[in-house]
Amino acid sequence: MSVKDKGVLITGGGRGIGKRLALGFAAAGARVGLLARSKAELDLAKLEIEHAGGTALRIRADVRDFEQVGAAVDRMRVTFGQVDILIAAAGVQGPIGPLVSANRREWAETLEVNLMGVVNSCQAVLPYMIERRSGKIIVISGGGAAFARPNFSAYAASKAAVARLVETLAEEVRDQNIQVNCMAPGGTYTNMTDEILHAGAMAGQKEIEDAQNVRMTGGVAPSKQVELAMFLASDQSNHISGKLIHVNDDWKRLRDSNMHPEAYTLRRVQKV
Repeated sequence: MSVKDKGVLITGGGRGIGKRLALGFAAAGARVGLLARSKAELDLAKLEIEHAGGTALRIRADVRDFEQVGAAVDRMRVTFGQVDILIAAAGVQGPIGPLVSANRREWAETLEVNLMGVVNSCQAVLPYMIERRSGKIIVISGGGAAFARPNFSAYAASKAAVARLVETLAEEVRDQNIQVNCMAPGGTYTNMTDEILHAGAMAGQKEIEDAQNVRMTGGVAPSKQVELAMFLASDQSNHISGKLIHVNDDWKRLRDSNMHPEAYTLRRVQKV
């Protein structure tokens, strides 16, 4: 599953899941473009990668702005030659609490980042991937994509929309040898964990208990997340596109098997 010398653009690469994947891909020899809004987080992520012997490029941009994302892709092409792999990990949790009392502006902003940010990123890289008939796009999913998530309606709706976007886009570019998949990284400790705990009763008891457990244990190990992402970014997954795969799924058996057309889609039909 070699990604050595591949150009990998990671949105939301300054922290959380994006940073975890950036560190993993850089350690495997990929040339990583870190895209985020925070200069401080970008500086730290780049420093960590370079101290470990990797190669990284800082790109300060907002995924909500297509022009900024397009300029980021141009920088990647100038610096690393091309974007072989896009990992769309930028996301926000949005308002926590019942929909009836949700702040409408914050609700809309959540979709703007989590959904339109993915749209902008895909539109920026796809012309070049289509031109050379090769590319991998991995979109980070989250809780609510495949099941109801009370009190997190904006986040859940945005992630369900992203999963359907991935399925649809995968069909559009299938003949161009471009694979597009959703990766659900599982519960893991990030700033979103602290947001849930800070929200208290507005989040709901189950969410609080899950967040407390993740804070104590750290949640899913970074190695598991990196391993699945590396598989989806490699030639070994060329036969897999338009799927929603959770880090805890038995995905390794997909390497050499043909799948039921609806397996691992938003409908989550598990027959393979």
